Amino acid sequence: MAGHSKWANIKRQKAVVDAKKGKTFTQLSRAIIVAARSGVPDPALNFQLRTAVDKAKAASIPNDNIERAIAKGAGTFGGDNATFEAIRYEGYGPGGVAILIEALTDNRNRTAADLRVAFSKNGGNLGETGCVSWMFDQKGVCVVQGVIDEEQLLEASLEGDAQSYEMIEDEMAEVFTDIGNLETLSQTLKNQGFKVTDAELRWIPSNSVEVTDPDQARSLFKLIDTLEGLDDVQNVTANFDIAEELMDISIY
Repeated sequence: MAGHSKWANIKRQKAVVDAKKGKTFTQLSRAIIVAARSGVPDPALNFQLRTAVDKAKAASIPNDNIERAIAKGAGTFGGDNATFEAIRYEGYGPGGVAILIEALTDNRNRTAADLRVAFSKNGGNLGETGCVSWMFDQKGVCVVQGVIDEEQLLEASLEGDAQSYEMIEDEMAEVFTDIGNLETLSQTLKNQGFKVTDAELRWIPSNSVEVTDPDQARSLFKLIDTLEGLDDVQNVTANFDIAEELMDISIY
């Protein structure tokens, strides 16, 4: 899981930059729309929606835009009949790295075409359903900040029926659980005084591919950056592990 944690750190840093660029606006809005449509359009009563709204607020999305997205999902916003569906795509990056892409789209053909171009231009290929998903397990993950007492985190995690936790940097941890237990774990950690900054479903690789070549690392980062830049794409997960000295390699 070491490679995953390193990549998680990159994603968190990148999310801050993307939010400032406004790059994640479409992705965050779609997540709110789908969450509102799949349950009660009230964040207080819909954990998926509440999580999507929290992420939008963390990215400084204006409240008016958040409310508009909720209204679209609830079907109370006139003039917008777009229907988004969740689709998972799979493929291989440079060096045989397995890549899972989660998308929300209103046009499957457009999304598949955009992904195919992104893969082919960056040393990878879009595969068939099931070609790499067997190498990943889906888990619920709570990101906790301000962890001073690791023993206290362990006790709270056990109380919330967590499977494991991992300290990923100073005073920050990721706590893992079954996907159906994510809301319970998140609330338990909060009740115990921990600051839960994110609660999400995430694909965790069961094995990893070691990346040691700078050119391969550059191509891989460029591919993932391109995939994440597509409006239809929500999340990108890959099963690589990489040396620290290659982490900051430029992709341009």
